[in-house]
Amino acid sequence: MYLLQVIGSFITVQGQNGNRWLIQALAFQPEMPDAFIQIWRFFTYLFLHGSPFHLIFNMLWLWWMGRPVEERIGPRSFTTLFLGAGIGGALLDIALSLIFGTANVIGASGAVYGIMVAFAMLYPTVPIMLFLLPPLEARYVVAGIIVIDVLFLGTGDGVARIVHLGGAATGYLIMKAYLQGADLSTPIRAIERLWMESPTTRKGREFGPKNSNIRSVFQKTNNSEEISDVDVLEENESNELDLILEKIAKSGYDGLTKREKNRLFELSKKK
Repeated sequence: MYLLQVIGSFITVQGQNGNRWLIQALAFQPEMPDAFIQIWRFFTYLFLHGSPFHLIFNMLWLWWMGRPVEERIGPRSFTTLFLGAGIGGALLDIALSLIFGTANVIGASGAVYGIMVAFAMLYPTVPIMLFLLPPLEARYVVAGIIVIDVLFLGTGDGVARIVHLGGAATGYLIMKAYLQGADLSTPIRAIERLWMESPTTRKGREFGPKNSNIRSVFQKTNNSEEISDVDVLEENESNELDLILEKIAKSGYDGLTKREKNRLFELSKKK
């Protein structure tokens, strides 16, 4: 998208600079009721940036902190977190627009702030090296960045600090729900089923043969020998593992609850 913005700055679209035309068409506008009429802007503003440094810094923070977060919670849950934080930042901008005024907003900063907060919640004591500073724990670095935005709120420096704070707050709430067992992948899997599967594909997935790599949940036995408590426990654990694997085959790893993920890890160590 930024390449399109760069190219657009050299051409004219509908009588105006192409980059300016893109921004006017896709940037977030907090004015009511347009904000909820042109609902696509809640998403598209995340993919526009005002300068190379604006893009680079957002992408560096997303790369540094986003990778371990995605590895921890899964790609679908990560997508929910990223988009949710971006939308949350835009909603707070609407709520406070009467106090701080309205202006077009572009950039992934709100979503990135949500990812930064998630990283601090998942890896609070991981040391982060900042220029000319000693190693600091992630929770202090992220908290410090947020405090700076609070201090400069309303200074008119052109930085969408309200969106930053809204993204951070939304990221915190989403991660709090995740840590309490919420399945963040549900919205993304619903979209996948809606757009990526035909009725025939869904039917085959629901009623077709089971994955041959997964063992049957039920095992029959014809002998009448007495079964010890250990044998019963092992069979129950094997059945539990099969059920979890069955769910992974249908919904992917993101479809597991936090308890199921922990149980899968425990059972896999015994095998």
